[in-house]
Order: sequence, then C-alpha cells, then structure tokens
Amino acid sequence: MFANALNDRISRVAAANIGVALAVVSLKYVAYLVSGSVALFSDALESIVNVMTALTAYFAIRMSAKPPDSDHPFGHSKAEFLAAMFEGAMIAVAAVLILIKAYSSLTEGETLEQSFLGLGINSVATIINAGWAWALIKWGTDWRSPALIADGHHLFTDVITSVGVIIGLSLAILTGWSFLDPLIAAIVAVNILGMGYRIATDSMSRLMDQAASPEIEARIRGAIEANGVGAVQAHDIRTRQAGRALFIEFHLVVPGSMTVDEAHAICDRLEDSIEKNIEGSEVVIHVEPEYKAKPEDSGAVPL
Repeated sequence: MFANALNDRISRVAAANIGVALAVVSLKYVAYLVSGSVALFSDALESIVNVMTALTAYFAIRMSAKPPDSDHPFGHSKAEFLAAMFEGAMIAVAAVLILIKAYSSLTEGETLEQSFLGLGINSVATIINAGWAWALIKWGTDWRSPALIADGHHLFTDVITSVGVIIGLSLAILTGWSFLDPLIAAIVAVNILGMGYRIATDSMSRLMDQAASPEIEARIRGAIEANGVGAVQAHDIRTRQAGRALFIEFHLVVPGSMTVDEAHAICDRLEDSIEKNIEGSEVVIHVEPEYKAKPEDSGAVPL
C-alpha cells in the first residue's frame, strides 16, 4: 500500500514537471524573440530538452512502478536509469545545436533588440527553474527516484548557465561588445555537454548493478549486528541498485545444532529490520553451517 502511494506521488510530480518545463521554455523563447540574443536562444534550446526529458522521465517512472511479472520477476525499476541516459543524450544534441547557432552568429553578426526586456523575462524563468530544481532533488532523494534526481540536477545546471547568460549578456549590452553574446552561448554549450556526459555515465554505471552507497551499506551491517542474535556471522554481503529498489543478499552462518525453525526465525527478524530501515530494499539470505564461517578480515560481520 505504501509503495503504491509513493509511486502515485512520484508520478504526479513527474507530470507536474512537464507543465513547469513547458512554462519555462515558453518564457525563455519569448525572451529570445524580443531580444534576438543567441545566448538567450541557447538557454531556450536547453529548456526544450527539459520538456523532452520531462516527458521521458514521466513515462519511465510509470513503467518502473509496474509490479513484477513473469517476464520481469525483479520488476521494472531500471526504466528510470534508461530515462536518465536518454536525458544525457538529448543534452548532447542540444549542445551541438547551440554551437552551430553560436558559430553562425559569430560569422554573420547579429543585432540585439530590447535586450533588457529579454533578460527580465529570462530571469523570471530562471527563478522558477531554481525553485523547481531544488524541489525535484529533495523529493527524488527522499523517494529514491533516479529520474527525479537526474531532472533536478539537470535543471540546477540550467539555472547556473542561465545566471551566467544573464551576467554575460548584461556585460555585452553595457560594453557594446556584441561578440560576447555568441561566445557565452558556446560556453553554455560546452558546459551542458559535460553535464550530459556525467548523467549518461552515472546511469550506465547504475544499469550495470552499481552497489549501494557506503552509508547504506553501513546501515545494512548495523541492522545485521543488532538483529542477528543467535547466528555466528554474516558474510559476502552484496547489494545492487535498480531504480528505487535495492537488492541485498548475504550468507548467514548459524550453529550446526540449530533447527531450521530457529534459523528461519533469525532470517525473518533480519529481513524485517533491514527492509524497515532501508526503504525499497529486498533481502535474500543464504543460511550456512559453522564450518562455512570466514575470517573477520574478509569483511564478515561477527554476531
């Protein structure tokens, strides 16, 4: 029931993200139209990418929320990583288009019109983006949604580049150095190209079953130590992240004289504790006899 409520909440935020992206790109495009600035054009083009990635994230989140089935017994949660990889690719496309526009402007020249009005409109869009980026990162972290986190970091980078565009274009207007406008656009393009690379490589790493963070693994070990009374040790603790799901498995060594019922009771206690302590986790425990115990320097948890 809780998981369904969380999935619904994430889906609603992803849907709202599309609306915010459309509003921001509209404002930024109007800013470009009234000013003719290629730097503002680059900012608007990145926001068009935001709309595309917001749509992709929404459908990926809906897909990841689907329950396991016969073809996907571990669920569909990795769909969010695919969305994040697509976002990285779209950012790279936007960077190339911006560079083409900047080169054209440098070689052919441009005339800025009503630049301060364009900057004012762009500033409003940037403020909206900043607030929404902060909210997406917070919600994505709290709800362990890679797609929301990726979108939030993307928007935050967009905010930083927008601030740079506003400052640089203001300088170009005040000094009359019109070449600064396409130069700023080129800098924006290189910056978002790097951002796209980071998002894509991080998503690729997670698709390859990246382990949980050291902080999460420390919590797992703590839960095992606190609730493994009666067992000898736990070893070969392994984790893999798949969207909002975290799969945890380890070997639990118990005394050879212990009954199956007693060992099963310890496993139930460990599973309940870990899954309550780490939201979205799924635990698998393999029970072994005493002679399978490993030395503590191997990373085993003594109990």
